[in-house]
Amino acid sequence: MIEERFDSRTLATMNAALDRVCGETPHGEEHATRRRVARYIIKCAKSGRTTLTELTEAGHQALVKLTAAAG
Repeated sequence: MIEERFDSRTLATMNAALDRVCGETPHGEEHATRRRVARYIIKCAKSGRTTLTELTEAGHQALVKLTAAAG
């Protein structure tokens, strides 16, 4: 489980980044969008980049790729 891999502070920051990124896009509450953004955020955190800025940027990258794939 993801809870076992990260401490509570990192998990809270990851959740904040997910909510921030998904709150900025019209389809942010759709499961598929949130799942894709979450994957990028988790990958970022696994690499050791765990600040809100870094995690949010990773989430934005997921949206850019999602938009590019759809268009």
